[in-house]
Amino acid sequence: LHSAVTRIQVQRPGFNYTFAHICILNNDKTCIVDDIVHVLEELKAARSSNRTNFAITYPITHLKDGREVYNGHQLGGVTVHSKDRVKSAEAIQLTYYLQAINSLNDMVAEKWESIFCDTVELFQKSNRKVKMYPFTSSSLKEDFQKTSRVSERYLVTSLVLVVTLAVLCCSMQDCVRSKPWLGLLGLLTVTLATLTAAGIINLTGGKYNSTFLGIPFIMLGHGLYGTFEMLSSWRKTREDQHVKERTAAVFADSMLSFSLTTAMYLVTFGIGASPFTNIEAARIFCCNSCIAIFFNYLYVLSFYGSSLVFTGYIENNYQHSIFCRKVPKPEVLQEKPAWYRFLLTAKFSEDTTDSEETNTYESHLLVWFLKRYYCDWITNTYVKPFVVLFYLVYISFALMGYLQVSEGSDLSNIVATATRTIEYTTAQQKYFSNYSPVIGFYIYESIEYWNTSVQEDVLEYTKGFVRISWFESYLNYLRKLNISTGLPKKNFTDMLRNSFLKAPQFAHFTEDIIFSKKYNNEVDVVASRMFLVAKTMETKREELYDLLETLRKLSLTSKVKFIVFNPSFVYMDRYASSVGAPLQNSCISALFLLFFSAFLVADSLINVWLTLTVASVEFGVIGFMTLWKVELDCISVLCLIYGINYTIDNCAPLLSTFVLGKEFTRTKWVKNALEVHGVAILQSYLCYIVGLIPLAAVPSNLTRTLFRCLFLIALVTFFHCFAILPVILTFLPPSKKKRKEKKNPENREEIECVEMVDMDSTRVVDQITTV
Repeated sequence: LHSAVTRIQVQRPGFNYTFAHICILNNDKTCIVDDIVHVLEELKAARSSNRTNFAITYPITHLKDGREVYNGHQLGGVTVHSKDRVKSAEAIQLTYYLQAINSLNDMVAEKWESIFCDTVELFQKSNRKVKMYPFTSSSLKEDFQKTSRVSERYLVTSLVLVVTLAVLCCSMQDCVRSKPWLGLLGLLTVTLATLTAAGIINLTGGKYNSTFLGIPFIMLGHGLYGTFEMLSSWRKTREDQHVKERTAAVFADSMLSFSLTTAMYLVTFGIGASPFTNIEAARIFCCNSCIAIFFNYLYVLSFYGSSLVFTGYIENNYQHSIFCRKVPKPEVLQEKPAWYRFLLTAKFSEDTTDSEETNTYESHLLVWFLKRYYCDWITNTYVKPFVVLFYLVYISFALMGYLQVSEGSDLSNIVATATRTIEYTTAQQKYFSNYSPVIGFYIYESIEYWNTSVQEDVLEYTKGFVRISWFESYLNYLRKLNISTGLPKKNFTDMLRNSFLKAPQFAHFTEDIIFSKKYNNEVDVVASRMFLVAKTMETKREELYDLLETLRKLSLTSKVKFIVFNPSFVYMDRYASSVGAPLQNSCISALFLLFFSAFLVADSLINVWLTLTVASVEFGVIGFMTLWKVELDCISVLCLIYGINYTIDNCAPLLSTFVLGKEFTRTKWVKNALEVHGVAILQSYLCYIVGLIPLAAVPSNLTRTLFRCLFLIALVTFFHCFAILPVILTFLPPSKKKRKEKKNPENREEIECVEMVDMDSTRVVDQITTV
């Protein structure tokens, strides 16, 4: 396999590049390869010459030329005899290092990596007994973007389901008052806002990433609720009013709360899009969300508002809500076939009595269900104890999950499932978790290496590691030569250079490890590096993150200026900051919103109840998310931030209507709040859940996390809106004391009743009552 890899050629005009042309070179101008290759070559030579004295030890072995090499990160699943002698190994890891000098070199290296993967897969087909997992520097990026490609048909399915349900939710048997086009146009409004944001991001040179898959669902939850709330407000207006008056009433009733929740979204995601967020993917995601939400607000005001006016005129003219043709009078319909009468069923104003006038829209299935059945059932005295008990069970399970929360540090959580990244990281964690990856320890200042105190300072900051690959051996070698102390700088650097040239264990590190410059024929050591490997547990990924944090703190407090680096730190940093930074930003935005809304809401109790509801929902989502095996990573934290907004979006109108209600009883106002806002919440929830369901089938861990988090947010919020809040508000503040007016015996009421009677008959035409 190693020979096949080194023979790979990248064809360019006029020249064919091989691994030898783009590899990193050592002192003798040959490619640097893993020491395990030299070990295997010596093992092969020993077997061919029937020598049995050569043995591999773990994690440090000695080569024939006297070099001492570390193989802890190159041999996996090792079984050893006594004295660390290797009996067998289940896995071998080979790493090939490429140069990145210029654009041409990058282009060739990128092509070489692609051919490398094809070569390994081809080699796998002819050697099925050995399982191989290729992984390159671009594999993670490719597999991360692969989520978008595998999600396409599922997103189309989701769109079809949401369109169907949105149309059904806005439909009625009454062909005049039915609003199927408004359901479709509401979804079109959300789609236009999302596409506008994507277009702006593209035109301004923004970058696309697979986390953008969550933006349509953020828009779906916020945008559809706003449109359904406007439609619900339209149902409360009087039909004998002019369309302009009905539209004004709709905007006055629904747009204030929609404006406040939109401002909340903009503030929350605006902070996420600010320089305070140090994750580019999260910053781009929040920026795109802000743009989409802003344009959604404008489109709802303009496009959807004008669509509502248009359907209002159609309704006033008694035109069919779908076909827009005039609906004939009932006497004309009687002469038509049954299917025709079914399609054109409508209730005319002259056929509606005064008592039925305000209930014209009650034939809508969801309105009828809430008003006639659910509101009475949820506020029933015998149902309340069971709801409270169910809430206690909910809190108990949420607490159990909350105590087990863990931060995500696994690369497989952000890529599609059937990819090289998943296979490679799974094998690496299985076989190579006993030792951490090789960590580069870079001293980037010119220090007095010949000084004993400096040497001791360097060793002090590397305690606790299993292996210091060359620097400790180097210091021991100097001590053996008796030159480690009391040697002038010039003599030390000369001896250093000669020692490296003479000592075989440092032969290929002369230029690669110690960088020197000549000044007045003196060699000055300006930088150096060593490699650290730490002992880790097989199942504890967190230990590597703790190691990174420990080294980082040491680099800030040590006397010697150094940095530490390993490619895996890039991803650990990503996860560490993806949890801390968004949570910090969300807390800042939540405090700002509470302060801002305190000056806008009519009653401070609205803020109190809203805060408690958001805390309860977020606590439950985090707990159940953990029980559902979802870790805190970039995707889940962004979903939690959205969960705050989604909860306020749905619960704020409900709480506002209840708290601001005067007179009557708490139960009466709970029913009233559910009747006014429950239909819009239920409609948006049904569309949202139906849109999420196809995500569960996408073969990607990113979309799996997205589905589970968003599903829990919607489910827990729905549970609070339709069960917890309606029950708890019936026996907790604010109180609804009915005003009782004192009767004054001196002020008597005189009632005069006059009947207007038709002179030709005894039928009462009108009745006038004066007080």
